[in-house]
Amino acid sequence: MKIVVTGAGGLLGHHTSVRLHAANCAARFKGQSEPYILVGLDRAAFSDDSRLIDAVNGADAVLHFAGVNRASDTDVASGNPDIARRLVNACRTAGSAPHIVYANSTHAANDSVYGKSKRIAGEILSEGSGGYTDLILPHIFGEGARPHYNNVTATFIAQVIAGDSPEVNPEGRVALLHAGEAAQIAINAAVERTTGVITPAALPVSVVDLLTKIERFHADYNANLFPDLTDPFDLALFNSYRAALYPDQYPKMLRLNSDARGALFEASRGGGGGQTFLSWTHPGVTRGDHFHLDKVERFLVVEGEAIIRIRPVLGDTIWECRVSGDAPAAIDMPTLHTHNIVNVGDKPLLTLFWTNAVFDPAAPDTYADPVSGA
Repeated sequence: MKIVVTGAGGLLGHHTSVRLHAANCAARFKGQSEPYILVGLDRAAFSDDSRLIDAVNGADAVLHFAGVNRASDTDVASGNPDIARRLVNACRTAGSAPHIVYANSTHAANDSVYGKSKRIAGEILSEGSGGYTDLILPHIFGEGARPHYNNVTATFIAQVIAGDSPEVNPEGRVALLHAGEAAQIAINAAVERTTGVITPAALPVSVVDLLTKIERFHADYNANLFPDLTDPFDLALFNSYRAALYPDQYPKMLRLNSDARGALFEASRGGGGGQTFLSWTHPGVTRGDHFHLDKVERFLVVEGEAIIRIRPVLGDTIWECRVSGDAPAAIDMPTLHTHNIVNVGDKPLLTLFWTNAVFDPAAPDTYADPVSGA
């Protein structure tokens, strides 16, 4: 199934692309055919007719997330309808009738410039020859969101990490939906060719409570305490917070307490349960080369020498860190990042791993993807 994702570099587009890639990784690991051909488009594609036509040629679905929300009123008013019109025209020129899933907004119900622009764009897309899903989204948050850019959650996270004191409207409220959940809803609508309006449930929360929760995450995590992660919203918000720490605040050095008897350090606390396991790895051997969508995973070398490498899924930049059992350092893998650990010493490597969830073979949330990209 060929799926085109417009706005692939944005928050929702990236989460969607990673999930489609994860499905391909899972199939490849099982020796099965990859279910998706993924084509990601950025804003520049809408200025290149040949590129846009080529992208939608033979497409089964288009997940349309590209749009204009930060510009002059004139540009906002024309931007979203123009993009929608170019997409529909490209499909007609290519002779394609893909099912279109449109990331609409709750603002489309009002008469603001942005709201009208989104509403008109939806009307244009609905007139395409394929099926149409009007996905009306609330405030989206998640790993990779841009702070100080129309995203209160990402802005709060960045300010708390920086040690700032955000200004908060005590009466402010926001309805939140994690980008991963929104992405999966969009994918399902495309695969099942669901038509009509979909309005996903969102969590209403006051901005005061949102900020308080993020501040608590930050204080606890700095004390090497994982919050209770049994609630799906808390897990998603904590993963969003952790992703903002990467890579500038990696690794997390742990306090080593030594005396005449030897040494002791605290590996982890909290998390609401989970699973701890240890592994021996022979010299020169690599473990990992996978990523997670939701799981929190800590790597902690207890004995030996290793290099840990991390790469954003679908990205190119590889971050690496040399770690040793002589200086305990916890590295908590950010979600949507593939990672591995290789024994670079001449003795067996002993590593402790902790995850917030007990391993479920039926739903492992583990997707094989080499860090090297090989």
